[in-house]
Amino acid sequence: LAGHNGSVNSVTFSPDGKRLASGSDDSTIRMWDAETGAVIGEPLTGHYDSVNSTIRMWDAVTGAAIGEPLAGHDDCVISLAFSPDGKRIASGSEYSTIRMWDVKTGATIGKPFEGHNGSVDSVALSWNGKRIASGSSDKTIRMWDAETGAAIGKPFAEHHGRVISLAFSPDCKRITSGLSDKTIQMWDAETGAAIGEPLARHDDWVKSLAFSPDGKHIASGSEDSTIRMWDVKTGAAIGQPFEGHDGSVDSVAFSWNGKRIASGSSDKTIRIWNAD
Repeated sequence: LAGHNGSVNSVTFSPDGKRLASGSDDSTIRMWDAETGAVIGEPLTGHYDSVNSTIRMWDAVTGAAIGEPLAGHDDCVISLAFSPDGKRIASGSEYSTIRMWDVKTGATIGKPFEGHNGSVDSVALSWNGKRIASGSSDKTIRMWDAETGAAIGKPFAEHHGRVISLAFSPDCKRITSGLSDKTIQMWDAETGAAIGEPLARHDDWVKSLAFSPDGKHIASGSEDSTIRMWDVKTGAAIGQPFEGHDGSVDSVAFSWNGKRIASGSSDKTIRIWNAD
């Protein structure tokens, strides 16, 4: 899927799996037909920089901007995640903070979550909406109470690289982290204990992660231009890498039924893959 004029930093499927949205360094968002790959309508324009900076809300059907940009961070907004009920957004900033937002009003909720000593490169909301996980260039993961903003327990601090990507398992029991040391680590979301050995088959930074809807598999995208599939139970790599991109795979997403994976790359393209 070609149409962006810059790196594709983020991709996501619509809940019904019929559409795909992509955000790019060219300052635009594009909508795509997930079945045919055809672009839908004109680019969504309104950002003034790469689409991982300010926060804007958009009507997914018409492409119209909703309200004004959500302003409150003091630096680049690197990571975003919706709550499962669609009522809140969590955002992570290069300025080490996390903020919660009310989707309906666009207002910030409470004070910033503070505790990291580096940029917040990744945020993930648990599927039950109760917790937020954040990963940072300070090489830690932190857990937060999504309602109060209070830190839960101690940081997960056994990483050997910056935490670039995070994903919660559908049952909320596990967190997976992708690191600059080329590995993936699974964690017990309750205790913070590492589960098994790091998964090490990529040849460069692990930029993106996604759990399959049934929680049995993980897809990972890397700066080595490949996507890999992993068995959650055994930690084993499944099959050969998905190859086709000519640049870093900065984002991966499963469709709602787990049959397809979308990937966005610094080669300015989006690819759709058969997950099987």
